[in-house]
Amino acid sequence: MKKQLMLLALATAFSAGAWANPEAAMNKAGCMACHAKDKKLVGPAFKDIAAKYKGQDVVAKLMDKVRKGGSGSFGPVPMAPNTPAQINDADLKAAVEFILKS
Repeated sequence: MKKQLMLLALATAFSAGAWANPEAAMNKAGCMACHAKDKKLVGPAFKDIAAKYKGQDVVAKLMDKVRKGGSGSFGPVPMAPNTPAQINDADLKAAVEFILKS
């Protein structure tokens, strides 16, 4: 019984993106078309995002911003909304956490 519960927990965690590869998820979602780790492209560099929000608890705020899109935080160029079809919640959370550590 314990073994079945452990396997179920692992399968659930894996399918939810617990071992998400944020860089691969961002590539697949198209984030890298506008963003780079250390230089501004169309959108800000990950290091600039990390610097702006350093020391703040903003994961939920930035996830919401990615979902809704918008402009104004880093200039007038708008970011298109990104739906769960493009990047699921677990991968998005991992991506935002990855960016904030850049």
